[in-house]
Amino acid sequence: MPDSMQRAKRVSQSRLSPIWIVPLLAALIGAWMVWDNISSRGPLITLNMDNAEGIEAGKTLIKTRNVEVGHVEAVRLSDDLSHTVVTARMSNDAARMLNAETRFWVVKPRIGREGISGLNTVLSGAYIQLAPGKSDEAQDSFDVLEQPPVAPPDAPGLRINLVSQVGNSLSAGDPVTYQGYTVGRVESTDFDPDKREMRHRIFIQSPYDSLVTDTTRFWSSSGIDVQLDSEGVNVNLDSFETLISGGVTFGVPEDVTRGGPAKQDATYTLYNSEESAREGTYDQYIEYVLLVDDTVRGLSRGAPVEYRGVRVGTVVAVPWHFTAPQPDGLNQFAIPVLIRIEPQRLESGEDINKNIDDQEVRQRFEKMFKDLGLRATLKAGNLLTGALFVDLNFSQDADPYKPLTFDGKPVFPTVSGGFAQIEQKISNLLDKLNNLQVEPILDRLDQTMQTSQQTLEQVRQIAESVNAIVSDPATQQLPGSLNDTLQELQNTLNGFSAGSSGYRQLNDTLKQLEILMRDLQPVAKTLREQPNALIFDREVQTDPVPRAPQ
Repeated sequence: MPDSMQRAKRVSQSRLSPIWIVPLLAALIGAWMVWDNISSRGPLITLNMDNAEGIEAGKTLIKTRNVEVGHVEAVRLSDDLSHTVVTARMSNDAARMLNAETRFWVVKPRIGREGISGLNTVLSGAYIQLAPGKSDEAQDSFDVLEQPPVAPPDAPGLRINLVSQVGNSLSAGDPVTYQGYTVGRVESTDFDPDKREMRHRIFIQSPYDSLVTDTTRFWSSSGIDVQLDSEGVNVNLDSFETLISGGVTFGVPEDVTRGGPAKQDATYTLYNSEESAREGTYDQYIEYVLLVDDTVRGLSRGAPVEYRGVRVGTVVAVPWHFTAPQPDGLNQFAIPVLIRIEPQRLESGEDINKNIDDQEVRQRFEKMFKDLGLRATLKAGNLLTGALFVDLNFSQDADPYKPLTFDGKPVFPTVSGGFAQIEQKISNLLDKLNNLQVEPILDRLDQTMQTSQQTLEQVRQIAESVNAIVSDPATQQLPGSLNDTLQELQNTLNGFSAGSSGYRQLNDTLKQLEILMRDLQPVAKTLREQPNALIFDREVQTDPVPRAPQ
């Protein structure tokens, strides 16, 4: 009994040996570290990318607002080798940011429409940016965006959808402008092969989202728009950014009410131009067919239909169903042209959206066809481009109206246009010219030409005679002889100058003559008083003696 007690005491002392405390403590610390590492590890997510450019396992970080929230653990190719699969470990605090609305994209140096971005990654390397979402649906697999999103999912503003034809496509990041000012961006573009149309999603930031209403029209902006039509040349310039990359602009047509606020995710039509967007307002119309006997060269789709300068419709197709049988009694080679009469063009404000009574409008036109002679004709809208338009007016000389249809559409009566009338006048003028007696006129013209030729021959002979006289040496010496004569005359005149001897002799002779004339004056006086004084002596007269009055 004592021996058994001693052995039990030795066993209990060996189990409680202090040397076992160190490994036990190490085991506890290791277990705690493992538990702490496991409990602090965040979720593991999968990122799908087209390529892994700039992504390195163990180095590339995941950030949000420049705060690290995860890192890349592995990079591999997908099973079908179509894309890259990146496995990333997120921090434990980042789990609440992972949902269906979360977006990822790679931040690296980029050159875009807004300038150069991501230059800080040149030295540090690319990283993955995380934009948290607010959805309640958790998610651990994401597709990395090729371009940074235009705006965060929770950004205040308006997101709407635009539908357009294939040729009117946009790219992500293209600007959305209002009167030249950028108010938003295109977020994404997709092509629907079934409907063969493009679908665009755009974001308009707050507070500019209030500019969009349910009557707003959207159209593509290429930066420069040049139109050459029947109304002339029209050039519109937009911002420099849209000139380079294009974009979208919007507005409310002038004759349309502003309407109510637009709703989120509403769908609008994207038109090719502002003009087509304005035309899209007139969605109620009446179709007619013109059977044109004149040429339709210069008449194109979209040309205006006018009544005395006021646009009331649009040309839809030139030609339209050309091979369809034409009504009896008309020119079998007339060209059918489909037009639309749009009564909304004559309305304004809220009346533009009211419903049009098609039957009432047709009855009005039928009455004007029959009673007032309303007819359609083609006229030149622009002499520079040769574009034509359809003009509606009343014709007093029009043929009686007869209701007709062409391929199920009512026929709008027509008359020949100005070009046909000009062509007819030119044809009549040519006929008159053909009837002129041309041969007698040509004979007289030949005689006149012969007479003119003879006259020219005489003129030539006279010119030769004059040339012979001018070429004669005596004629050529005549200027020298004349010059010598003039020189001698000048010398003679110089001989009678004030200082010459001839002048002094002449002056002395004149003085002597003057003295002689003074001496002859008494003789002349005596002869005048007594003519016989040359024969008899002159009687001496005594002075008269005065006498006193008796």
